[in-house]
Amino acid sequence: MKNKFKNKFYKILKKDNRLWDEKTKKLNETLLKDLIDKLDEKIIELLFGDKEMKEKFFIKVKDIFVLKQNDLKFFIDENKLDNSYTQYQNKIGLRVGNKLLSERNEVVLDWPFKDCVLEGGMTKEDQKRNEIFFNEVLAKDEIDRLYDSKALVNWKRYTVKGGEKVKELKRDKDGTIKENLIIKGNNLLALHSLKGQFAGKVKLIYIDPPYNIGKDDFGYNDNFNHSTWLTFMKNRLKIAHELLAKEGAIFVQIDHHEIAYLNTIMDEIFGSENKAQIISVKVSAASGFKAVNPGPIDVTEFILFYTKSKSNFGFHKNYIETGYHKNYNLYLENKGNIKNWKLLSLKDKVLKENGYKNEKELKKKFGAVSDLVLLRLISEFAFSHAKNVVSIRDLHKPSEKVRELQEKSRKDRNEIILYKKRDGSYAYLINGGALAFYSSKIKEIDGELKVTELLTNYWNHISWAGIAREGGVKLKNGKKPEKLIKQIIEVAGAKKNDIVLDFFSGSGTTCAVAHKLNIQYIGVEQLDYEGNNPESRLKEVIGDDQSGISKIVNWKGGGDFVYLELAKWNEEAKEKILKAKSLSELEKLFNELYEKYFLNYNVKTKEFKEKTIKEEGFKNLSLNKQKKLFVEMLDMNQMYVNFSERADKKYKLTKEDIALSEEFYNSK
Repeated sequence: MKNKFKNKFYKILKKDNRLWDEKTKKLNETLLKDLIDKLDEKIIELLFGDKEMKEKFFIKVKDIFVLKQNDLKFFIDENKLDNSYTQYQNKIGLRVGNKLLSERNEVVLDWPFKDCVLEGGMTKEDQKRNEIFFNEVLAKDEIDRLYDSKALVNWKRYTVKGGEKVKELKRDKDGTIKENLIIKGNNLLALHSLKGQFAGKVKLIYIDPPYNIGKDDFGYNDNFNHSTWLTFMKNRLKIAHELLAKEGAIFVQIDHHEIAYLNTIMDEIFGSENKAQIISVKVSAASGFKAVNPGPIDVTEFILFYTKSKSNFGFHKNYIETGYHKNYNLYLENKGNIKNWKLLSLKDKVLKENGYKNEKELKKKFGAVSDLVLLRLISEFAFSHAKNVVSIRDLHKPSEKVRELQEKSRKDRNEIILYKKRDGSYAYLINGGALAFYSSKIKEIDGELKVTELLTNYWNHISWAGIAREGGVKLKNGKKPEKLIKQIIEVAGAKKNDIVLDFFSGSGTTCAVAHKLNIQYIGVEQLDYEGNNPESRLKEVIGDDQSGISKIVNWKGGGDFVYLELAKWNEEAKEKILKAKSLSELEKLFNELYEKYFLNYNVKTKEFKEKTIKEEGFKNLSLNKQKKLFVEMLDMNQMYVNFSERADKKYKLTKEDIALSEEFYNSK
């Protein structure tokens, strides 16, 4: 009878095509629970429409039926279609009855996800498709241990001469470390390890986290529900907030899938009052494979820009290069005494200066391209005679006195009226409008005078074409142009003595740009991109890399950075498990896990080793599920070596690594 009801239950829910996966022939129970939490209308309608479901999962309060959410979720847990995996969790000691240990009252759900939530233990980009997502839960009294500073190993300083030993760390007069740092390891733990040295000292944080779209090549497990993704982000953004200086800012790049959720969580952490802008960035053209997609073509991403404190952040205007402004179409002749000023058509002036009586004569000479030729001639002339090229602009909120002058200028249409503004500068009125000089558009950008316009919150001025090999490293689709990072650094106002942090470093674009601009940086990355890592990128930069912004900033190479790693322990074991190609490899590995690494105290090691692993049912589990069980047996609070345990001989840290870790944390 019970099985009949269960089968009917799943048959009804299969009608919702969001839940049923035709390839695996399974119901997405994680999504189902999420929809139940959200009181999804379609789920409620399906269950309420069946008499048996209505009686079991709804309670009538007066004339209203209320969904019993907890009862429904408990039923799902208790009646999984494939409960073989759960049975083995019970056998090994990771589950008691119908609940995970983490769901029992003995455990406080203060921190739903530990280690590198989305990545599991992945260290290589090409492991993505086989990666397992582990939902690890910590007891409250273990959180401090997770956040303890970690021991640091494999130190190396890179200069133009190559790699060399790190003898000491440079600090400023206040004791702050003044080194460019590239840190390999879990970014959450790295951020907590940085806190003691850099809390309140970082001017700019830029991150390009996983977008949670299930198909990008960024390398992280990029496909999971909103609440999981937000927990992952919230954990890291909270510590990022602590690292920011009071005059600092954070820029987080994302696409449309999670922007609303990310916006909400950043409002909570940084304060909605400190939200500066959402910047839209054009990242591609409406062509190629995108053009066949239904609906509007997706060509933008977004950057959420928050300050630590708006009152302390130094906002200033930024400018970008643009083309000729066509509304500047007048030429001011006889500039000198204002009484002799005369406004002419800029087009007529340019034609005359180039020996043409009129536009018809130019068209006769150049035919079909005459409009382009004329535009180029006007553009070049306007740039070189910017002080005499003007437009007539409407006045914005003129004072009563200025309105009187406006009326006077409308009556005397050709007379130019001079008046002094509140800031001490002068303005010129003619025919009810004000003269705007083209020279105000000419500004220096990257050492050259350019025609400019104010930077807005829509950025379409940065090309994404041809960036695949920038910096001598290649990262598919996740890579950002160096010019984008340079623009962000300029908006943030980061200068030579500031610190820039990127804890999703990828191929190291942020650090490369900061290096070329002579700004201190810290980059954190866990994945191994096999020769396309941040340290590879920075070696190229030191060796006179001429891609990206190099020519703009006249980069000639030089400088140095320090590479270091979080000291792994159970993380090593996890990597070994995930690399296993068969159950026999896992079986051989178990003795090493038991003898060398830390297993969860709940694990029934003897029963697992002597009985469970030999059972036919266990052998029939997929290799991924077998790996997942092995990883769940690891103590997730022992993934890396805590700094406080650096001298323990079982970790085999070198004297040099111990000494440098002590120097880093100022603990000698």
